[in-house]
Amino acid sequence: MNTDIDHLQNFRAEHRKWLTKLGILDRPWLLFGSAPDPTLPQEILQNCARVDINNAGKTANQLGLPPADLTFRKKKKSWEEHPYVRTRGLLWLHTRPLWVMHLKLLLKPNVRYKSLMRATKSDREAIVHHVSGGLPAEIGDVGKVTNGVAALCYALFMGVPSVTLAGFSLQKMGHSYNAKGSVRRQIEEDTFVLTQLRDRGDVFTTERDLSDYVGIPLAQSYQDISAVEPGVKR
Repeated sequence: MNTDIDHLQNFRAEHRKWLTKLGILDRPWLLFGSAPDPTLPQEILQNCARVDINNAGKTANQLGLPPADLTFRKKKKSWEEHPYVRTRGLLWLHTRPLWVMHLKLLLKPNVRYKSLMRATKSDREAIVHHVSGGLPAEIGDVGKVTNGVAALCYALFMGVPSVTLAGFSLQKMGHSYNAKGSVRRQIEEDTFVLTQLRDRGDVFTTERDLSDYVGIPLAQSYQDISAVEPGVKR
């Protein structure tokens, strides 16, 4: 157990250093998910670091938004679905060393990034457990949260001032960047963890349906998220 704690502490120190170089560790984060019809208040967009989850950057491109400050991406997520990734930092959940990941990205000339960082699936799950207390065995069929909720736990673990969820839903099916209407999975797992985190005082959402469903405070302007004390329950 001490080895696991030491690994997490070293992971956190390394990633905080990387996020500091990106200039986003001390800024509020807007996590941009891929649920249909995302709510993006301009004032919040302008004052937060935007973190695209998986292929939500395709929607950002369609909306004419600038490159993401950070993209939080699963290894198995299709690059063909969103080949034109634009991001300053790319956090790629991968099992291979960074130099191999760089070589893989050389084969994707349409992917534009400035800095690459690695995290494993085990890192992801350890952070979710550390931040939320973990999932009881009887919750859900998959036994883990979606990448968007994992990114929320990552942000809180890194100690950013606040995190606002946009393009997140536990009720809308499908994705904002296509018309396939894919069935949303891991609803029970996401609901449980979001419920655990809703009263921290540094977690918000721009999505009224998510706020009503889970109880996360609704943010409609930057003022709603700017005067928070991280980790202090309201």
